[in-house]
Amino acid sequence: MRNLNDYYLFVQVVDHGGFAHASRHTGLPKSTIATRVATLEAELGVRLIQRTSRRFSVTELGQQFYRHAAAMLIEADAAEDVVKGRLAEPSGTVRVTASVPTVQTVLAKVLVDLAVAHPKIQVSVHVTDRYVDMVQEGFDIAVRDHFSPLPDSGLVQRRVSTEGVHLIASPAYLAARGTPVQPRDLLQHDGLMNTMTAGAWRLENEEGAREEVSLTPRMHADESTVLLRAAEAGLGIACLPRRMFSEALDAGRVQLVLPQWRAGTVTTTLLIPHRRGQLPSVRLVADAIAAA
Repeated sequence: MRNLNDYYLFVQVVDHGGFAHASRHTGLPKSTIATRVATLEAELGVRLIQRTSRRFSVTELGQQFYRHAAAMLIEADAAEDVVKGRLAEPSGTVRVTASVPTVQTVLAKVLVDLAVAHPKIQVSVHVTDRYVDMVQEGFDIAVRDHFSPLPDSGLVQRRVSTEGVHLIASPAYLAARGTPVQPRDLLQHDGLMNTMTAGAWRLENEEGAREEVSLTPRMHADESTVLLRAAEAGLGIACLPRRMFSEALDAGRVQLVLPQWRAGTVTTTLLIPHRRGQLPSVRLVADAIAAA
């Protein structure tokens, strides 16, 4: 008969990145945990963890086994929650990672409002534009904006929005330089580009017609807020997701350029590890982000 305690100890070792850390977390001797994991490997007939004096890593098969074992433990907790009635009030820490623009435009408000409404939930927000390994770094939710489909990563993917990427400029700039009425008119305009190498935009209209146009780069920045401020200041035409400029558009600081055309779409997806997605607190935060 399987010893499910060994499954628990294996998950603790992976979650905490080694036997020593798992020992401190569980209060069990490191030697006991190592013995139980070795017994589990012997019963399964596979190596789950590669360990040396200097290096700890989970094998490919160990990672697959871990996802199922961790999900089993979450289910066990959920079963206990049903009995104890704890599902009515989610609690605990939920770690969220997202890019700078996403936090500025969406998450700052929704996560603060959530923390106020649910005092037993502690929200930890990590703001970065770098790639984050959710499992290794211990995050519950990642919010990612992307132009092409995300690769299959073994994570739960929940697509929450798709929005167009549009051209914008300040009214003063367009009054001085003229308002483009077709894509080729952009050749005479200054571009606010998001990379040093970008000098062209691929546009598509509602009928499916496509055009590629090159602008004279006036400014480069790999941060959307900088490009928006440059557009508001009249430096040229920027290409941004609608979320980034909607407030400036409503206030009249910028206006759409070639509104019937767009430069692709950006999709926002929530990524959640299987083992965490069933926790009431994680579900609550994910639902709030999706609603926003």
